[in-house]
Amino acid sequence: MPDTTETTPGWLAPDELELARARMPILYVEAVPVRVDDSGEVTSIGLLLRIGPDGTVSRALVSGRVLHHERVRDALLRHLEKDLGPVALPRVPPSLQPFTVAEYFPTQGITPFHDPRQHAVSLAYIVPVSGDCRPRQDALDLEWFSPQEASSALVQNEMPGGHGVLLKQALAHVGCLS
Repeated sequence: MPDTTETTPGWLAPDELELARARMPILYVEAVPVRVDDSGEVTSIGLLLRIGPDGTVSRALVSGRVLHHERVRDALLRHLEKDLGPVALPRVPPSLQPFTVAEYFPTQGITPFHDPRQHAVSLAYIVPVSGDCRPRQDALDLEWFSPQEASSALVQNEMPGGHGVLLKQALAHVGCLS
C-alpha cells in the first residue's frame, strides 16, 4: 500500500482506465451547445471539429467522462469549459434530467451509438451558451450551424459513433425538425 495520499481523486491512470473500460460501463455526459433567441428558440447549434487518433476529421458534440465523486452538473460544466473555453457562459438547465440517455457499445449494431473502446452510458443535455466560444484541448474549431444545416445528411455523415443520431434527437427535442 502506498504511503502517499491521492490528491487528485477521480482520475485513473491510462492502464487503470483501460481495465475499467473492459469490465464495466463508464458514465459520460454529452452537451449540444446551442444559441437561442429572446423567446428561447434555438437559432444555431455548435459542433466541434476534431481530428481522431486515426487522422480522420469529424464533427462532435461536447462530451466526456464523469469522474469518481463528481456531480453530473460539475462534469457537464467542466467539459463545456474544456471544449468551449472559459467564457462560453453555458446555462446548465436547473433540472438535470437529460433529453436522452445514449448507450454506446463496443459492438456495432446494438444501438445507433458505437465506441470501440468501451461500453458507455451517456446523459445528453442541450445547453444554451451566450458567451464567446473558443475551442480548446483537442478541438480544431467550433462551427455554428442552423438547425436545418445541422440536420442535413452532409453534417450527419461527418459525425461518427452515433453523434449524428444524438444531434437529431436533440433537434427533435427542441422542435427544430420539420
